[in-house]
This record gives sequence, C-alpha cells and structure tokens, in this order.
Amino acid sequence: MRVFPGRPYPLGATWDGMGVNFAIFAEHASAVDLCLFNSTRDRREAARIRLTEQTDQVWHAYVPDIQPGQLYGYRLNGPYEPAAGHRFNPAKVILDPYAKSIGRVTRWSDEMFGYKVDSPRADLEPDNRDNAAFAPLAAVIDPAFTWGDDKPPRTPWHDTIIYEVHVKG
Repeated sequence: MRVFPGRPYPLGATWDGMGVNFAIFAEHASAVDLCLFNSTRDRREAARIRLTEQTDQVWHAYVPDIQPGQLYGYRLNGPYEPAAGHRFNPAKVILDPYAKSIGRVTRWSDEMFGYKVDSPRADLEPDNRDNAAFAPLAAVIDPAFTWGDDKPPRTPWHDTIIYEVHVKG
C-alpha cells in the first residue's frame, strides 16, 4: 500500500476524490498506527500503517486509493502513566476523535478497558489484550452529500419545540 506524508490539517479523515488524508492530534504519543478494517465484522485490522509524519503534535499521512466507506481506527504508543493522565495502550484500537462518521459501534467487553478490570491495582495495571474485535470504528465519508428530494419541514414557529440550544457569547 502506498503512503505519502499528507497534511496536518484538517484533522480526521478527509477524502479528496483520489485518496484520504488522515490526521490526528496526539501530543504525548511516541508512535501512531492507522488501522484499516474491511468490514464491521472484522476481528482484526486488514492493514496497519505507521504514521511517520508529525507536525506540531499532529500525526498525518495520505493514503491514495482509499474510498468513502473505509473503516478505520488508531493504535497509539506512548507512556502508560495514569498519575500523569497518560494511558497509551497499543493493544487498543481507538476511535478517531475527529471522525465524521461512526461505521461500527462499541461492542462492550472487558477487552475494551485499557486496564485490567479485576486488578487490585485498579487502573494502574494495563490490559494488553487486543480489542480490535470490539472497538468502535470510524468511516471515511464523501463530503459532497446531496439532499436529493429532501425539503425543509416548514414547521410553524408556534408548533416548534427547541430541545437544546447552545449560544456563544
């Protein structure tokens, strides 16, 4: 599989019609692996690509020929120091925090935890079991969405309920 340096921006997976730029911020990571899955039923990644480019704590790569629908996640290497807030565990596939779409939801199991659940040391002892079969996965999307025949509902204001609103001041 061909891999090029890519760009640090935008974060997430960005399809350009010929391939995908992957970018993830990971300040304290010592290495980042992009894991590609072919199906939501996959128990292991079909390919693992080490991201070798890093710009201002953003790891990135461009992978040509990847299409929308591609499922992916990351494995991050780095310190396992819970007291310092670092819980890197390369045995765990993690969801892209900048994912534009989730292609597979979490299948809960003890393997999903980064630490040994039954350990007397609580979260201080890492769990090195692979969670690839259970981890949520992101999906690459085509940003050129067409609304087709969809139309605004034109609900009158007196019949409208605003459930939640965020106002920035």
